[in-house]
Amino acid sequence: MLYKRKWPLLLFIVPGLLFMFVFLYIPFVENIKNSFFDMTAIIEMPGTKWKFIGLENYKKLFVDQDVKTAIFNSMKMMVLTVVFEVGIAFVLAVMVSQIKKLQQVFRTVYFFPVVISATAIGLLFKLFYNYDGGMLNQILEHFGKDAINWLSPELAFIMVCIPTLWSYIGFYFVILLTGLSDISDDIYEAASIDGCGHFKQVFHITLPLMKPVFFTCVTLALTGALKVFDLPWVMVPNGAPQGVTHFLGTYMYQVTFGLSNFDYGSTLAFLIVILGIVISRLVGLFTKEKEEGR
Repeated sequence: MLYKRKWPLLLFIVPGLLFMFVFLYIPFVENIKNSFFDMTAIIEMPGTKWKFIGLENYKKLFVDQDVKTAIFNSMKMMVLTVVFEVGIAFVLAVMVSQIKKLQQVFRTVYFFPVVISATAIGLLFKLFYNYDGGMLNQILEHFGKDAINWLSPELAFIMVCIPTLWSYIGFYFVILLTGLSDISDDIYEAASIDGCGHFKQVFHITLPLMKPVFFTCVTLALTGALKVFDLPWVMVPNGAPQGVTHFLGTYMYQVTFGLSNFDYGSTLAFLIVILGIVISRLVGLFTKEKEEGR
């Protein structure tokens, strides 16, 4: 065994557990407790006791139209994240894996948007979409076309999704490229000798061997889509226009800090956690079934 004495390991494990317990699990339990109380008295009359309201906040979830919009948008973002972020990242990873000398350059180039602050990216694209003098409308005007309101109710969701998806492609690209590097070149050489072309190799060799990495990326993508907040909030705060661009994260922030409705905000936060757990478990079950059926 690597370590004969186990007790020294506790010196490193216990501080991490205590840190998570104090700053993660205790606040999480407090958040659940807050969702059962009316906390408006904090603002109106500081020092007064909270009023217990039971499941009223949870009942409100079923009649709140903004919650329905936020859940629907988050679900659409999940699909788009898997298809475009993970999908494009895989295509790029396969192509870059064929290049040996400049591979590190492409890693840096594609990963660079992940390093940039989401706030900076949001402000940049907001300037692109600006109706008066924005880059996209300047291009249209150069070709004699009328300016377009890129953040109108009809286009806002798509325009917000574009930079959100683009900014994280590099994250999954690096993960998938690392997974590709673990596949032995001998397998591809043997397939080439047997007459299997590069396109067939992707479907019959790369994809089957990359399943564990793929499922990891899909899990991160789906749970990450539930937590989308900073970039949409910078571009279209408060779900503008008309609340059509609300995600669960942005709506929770608006309710909690914009409207000072802390108890309902706690309920929304708990909803996000539950959805994240359910989705990750579903992906885990799907992964288990695939591995057992192999």
